[in-house]
Amino acid sequence: MNWMQVFFNGAPGLLRTMVAAVFAYASMIMVLRVAGKHALSKLHVFDYVVTVALGSTLASILLTENVALAEGLVAVVMLIGMQWFVAKLAVSSEPWRKFIRSDPKVLLRHGEIDAEAMLSERVTESEVDIAIRMRGFGDRSMIAYVVLEADGSLSVVSEELLGNGSVMTPLLDTRVPAN
Repeated sequence: MNWMQVFFNGAPGLLRTMVAAVFAYASMIMVLRVAGKHALSKLHVFDYVVTVALGSTLASILLTENVALAEGLVAVVMLIGMQWFVAKLAVSSEPWRKFIRSDPKVLLRHGEIDAEAMLSERVTESEVDIAIRMRGFGDRSMIAYVVLEADGSLSVVSEELLGNGSVMTPLLDTRVPAN
């Protein structure tokens, strides 16, 4: 084994990496710009998969001599195109949207933790408390709802700002308990 090649494999390899990096980076910016704001928004599961795949693809373009720039860019365009298509379907098809995106889940109602919801979503009380504190509240009783959103973030709605609760209606279990 030539130890020198561990640190430096020759000028042509460096030049190839620099040229590929410039073109791959510029191409990714253009493709993401065309894909729209959603491609860069908070991530749902399928967005996360595309992001990881894009990173891997970019690394392959830059560091693997067997992957030509054109091949790598086709892969990038395909990944972003498929992500755009899936997002478009999610907007127009309720069954598809339910398949690829998780529904928001209420974890706290009027100051009371919903232990069953917390367990099913694998969220701890301390995570809910952190979200409450980060919104400037010091007491759960001041909170109407904490919701685990589809993108994994926690929304905190205070009792004071609940209003008529219209944005909560789709999330609330409206079944009447059996006597």
